[in-house]
Amino acid sequence: MNRMFAEVHQDVRSIIRQGAELTDQALESLVPPATTIPVSIHSAMRHSLFAGGKRLRPVLAIQAAAAIAGAPPSGIEKLAAALEMLHTYSLIHDDLPALDNDDLRRGHPTCHVVYGEAIAILAGDALQTQAYEVLATLNCPAAATVEIIRLIAQATGTVDGMIGGQVQDLEAEHQKPTATLVDAIHRAKTGALIRVSVVAGGIFAGATPEQVKQLDIFGRKAGLAFQIVDDILDVTQDSAQLGKTAGKDLTSDKATWPAVFGLEQSQQDAARLVTEAFAALESLGPRAEGLKTVARYLVERKN
Repeated sequence: MNRMFAEVHQDVRSIIRQGAELTDQALESLVPPATTIPVSIHSAMRHSLFAGGKRLRPVLAIQAAAAIAGAPPSGIEKLAAALEMLHTYSLIHDDLPALDNDDLRRGHPTCHVVYGEAIAILAGDALQTQAYEVLATLNCPAAATVEIIRLIAQATGTVDGMIGGQVQDLEAEHQKPTATLVDAIHRAKTGALIRVSVVAGGIFAGATPEQVKQLDIFGRKAGLAFQIVDDILDVTQDSAQLGKTAGKDLTSDKATWPAVFGLEQSQQDAARLVTEAFAALESLGPRAEGLKTVARYLVERKN
């Protein structure tokens, strides 16, 4: 058990801070130093990895493992680090001129702005491949390792996964958004990696098939709620608060939840989804309080 998680009653700031620290320690040891040849690629990888960020996906994996095992099991930090590598790779590519064309991420210039498009593309590729190298060495039964890798590959792929969602998002620009389309984009582009972070954490900790189903339901609902709130924040906060360019969804004519349902309904939908997510964890009792606390933060955050 990691001693930093010994306190049972923690507020969300403590949970996120401690999870982020554990994840960052693992990332420091797993990602080559910026001085490693080729220097440009390792500098670019680290530029985006350590630009900040709340490490929400790693934290969700850690708390899901705690909900199953009673406390985060030894070695969970490697899974957390791999998830953050995958998330950061997706951000680097998402910000490229050919996709969302953004020059600000986590309050810093995006990877391609600093290192150029070619190195940024390769930095994203490198983080993705390294993530799977790390996943292959997880300290859990071989069958669990294989299942975690399978599920994460699926969640980042083209069918109901992150890449497929990104394609749908691109192709939906300048079209009138529908509820069905926005729901599909959000569940795939953002929600899939959040969902699988929760499920993978549970599997790492030895979850039963029934518990995996419960975590999957929780992750699906919490992931959709997260993206709905992201849409809301894009039109209600400024760039300084967000750490990325505000108003991009409107400028790019993106298919968003508020564009279909309006701000008030979007806020109600996000709150409802989190309530439903909590219900899925009822059988886990007090052990799931940390996971619920993070999910509550997903809809209450301001950036």
